Amino acid sequence: MIVVTGATGNVGRPLVAALAAAGAQVTAVSRSKPAEWPSGVAHRSADLAEPESLRPVLDGADALFLFPQGPADALVDVAKAGGVRRIVLLSSQGAGTRPDAYAYFGGFERAVRGSGLAWTVLRPGGFATNSLAWQGSIRSNGTAAAPFGDVALPFVDPADVAEVAAKVLLGDGHTGRVYELTGPAPLTPRERAHAIGDALGAAVRFVEQSPADARAEMLAQVPAPIADATLALLGDPLPAEQRVSPDVERILGRPARPFAEWAARSAAAFA
Repeated sequence: MIVVTGATGNVGRPLVAALAAAGAQVTAVSRSKPAEWPSGVAHRSADLAEPESLRPVLDGADALFLFPQGPADALVDVAKAGGVRRIVLLSSQGAGTRPDAYAYFGGFERAVRGSGLAWTVLRPGGFATNSLAWQGSIRSNGTAAAPFGDVALPFVDPADVAEVAAKVLLGDGHTGRVYELTGPAPLTPRERAHAIGDALGAAVRFVEQSPADARAEMLAQVPAPIADATLALLGDPLPAEQRVSPDVERILGRPARPFAEWAARSAAAFA
């Protein structure tokens, strides 16, 4: 049995669907069960902030897809006690490129690496779904605002991350590996806004936002160190953060999905 935590998220939901389609026995874990759920997939409620709530869920589990939330060491201890033999961790590219700023993810990686279990770490870059932050402004006035409008990064489709995770959980040869997951080409915020406009069949006007204004918006959702680290990455990315990783294509046997494909699939969210 494979247990998927964070099962209602951008990666967890398509991962559950992919595993179920492959015929795997899956238990999907989130704090609450959504109204619509794939038939034949078991759902259990648990809160990763309270590792003991996960203990009964892991009974009989062979593998765990671990969403990085809660106390890392305690979650890994509960997994080991429950008989889990393999952990696939959803981490972040920043754990490798900016370890001080992304120390939270680094803590999960250390816990998993030191567990004595078989492990694989997935390090996605920025998600295409980050563009859903423009949902309201595109709907109301056809604009998308962001800082550093001409700095390009290879945003990854969460569906690709989920498909990679499914391959890793179901296959062999991935133990002790760290995979960096990116899209197939770097795109600027301006280019991503235009791609959404093409998907909608209506122009989306890009508005260059000052870093100060962007930071003020971020502070409403994340602590200052995270906001500052994010702005540093968006405005002055390291070469490793702009590089297109071959790992998605290597594992899936096809190129990563382009941002335009995600935009076409998600157009209804902006309409």
